[in-house]
Amino acid sequence: MISFYSKILLGNRFIGDTGNICKISLDAADFLLAMNWFKSFWSYKFKKMGLRYEIGLNIKTGDICWWNGPFPPGDMNDDMCFRDCLAMWLPPGECVETDKGYRASFPERVQCPPFEGPDRREMTQRVRNRHETVNRRMKRWNILKAAYRHNLYDHQAVFGAVACMTQLAFENGEPLFQVEYND
Repeated sequence: MISFYSKILLGNRFIGDTGNICKISLDAADFLLAMNWFKSFWSYKFKKMGLRYEIGLNIKTGDICWWNGPFPPGDMNDDMCFRDCLAMWLPPGECVETDKGYRASFPERVQCPPFEGPDRREMTQRVRNRHETVNRRMKRWNILKAAYRHNLYDHQAVFGAVACMTQLAFENGEPLFQVEYND
């Protein structure tokens, strides 16, 4: 049996490293909840209750090398999720490639739009597009696509299992498209 704790490792961000400052693309995804909880679980994306998870991919390989959550989407925006955890694990000088939702509190740790020049814009857009592909693949699993109706305290284990199975799919015949990235 493969544990998702041994399959998805932050250290995997160094696989294929060519010396870039950014080794991880980072994005958060919300997942629906069927039950009504506190206002802090309100997802503005769905206009319903939800949970938020942060997912990090190795930019060079596309492998999942980080996930964190769940977070209540009404209380924790993308930037707060990053600031409260992954930002503390990165060594000085290392950044993550993100969308605009991460630029507020740690600008020295985040590379996000606006970018200089069309080549950089196109390169980073491709990185973000691949990340959205991963989010979509994880939501292929009905337990994450449909509103979650089970014990809320089990959701993290469910998410971790789906992340691990998605990573295993990348390694066994369903790879992601490759991107060229130089920062």
